[in-house]
Amino acid sequence: MPLQTTSKNGFVTPSQKGIVVWLFGLSGSGKTTISTLLKEKLEEGGFFAITLDGDVLREGINKDLGFSEADRAENIRRAAEIAKIMMMSNIITICSFITPLEQYRALAAQIIGEQYFEVFLDCPLAICKERDVKGLYKDADQNLISNFTGVSARFEPALNANLIIRTNTESPIQSRDKLFLEIISKINTRS
Repeated sequence: MPLQTTSKNGFVTPSQKGIVVWLFGLSGSGKTTISTLLKEKLEEGGFFAITLDGDVLREGINKDLGFSEADRAENIRRAAEIAKIMMMSNIITICSFITPLEQYRALAAQIIGEQYFEVFLDCPLAICKERDVKGLYKDADQNLISNFTGVSARFEPALNANLIIRTNTESPIQSRDKLFLEIISKINTRS
């Protein structure tokens, strides 16, 4: 069934509720994989969703930022502002950002508001290193990359996550389905 739309202030917007699903975790924890799978499942169900990926934003709008704590905070601030704009247009926005510190997650939550749904992809560092298709952990271990989260930069565990998914003990499809079931009631079409 195609997604119904409504006119709002002269713009056509989806008739679903907007939400920001914020996936965070170490590099290699499965953020991009699960966000892509979730987007596909939502679209199969007639929902309109987009993904915002940290790597993609750093190639464009955030390419002027490094990896200092101040630059990481600004990276998250910009991403959260973009996600909020999309959410306000009733778009399901799936964000994939390492978001290593609780203060960054609190900033995103503050900007986005009550439609912020935080998901921690909990995966041991050793497993993330095994999944390292880009060779980033290898470079970080050899001091070729500085301020790399989990190696030379800290990662704080989740304090306020709405959902914790352990990607080392379930398949990406199982993780996606668990997340889908958690958010579906929050995005069902408005009456």
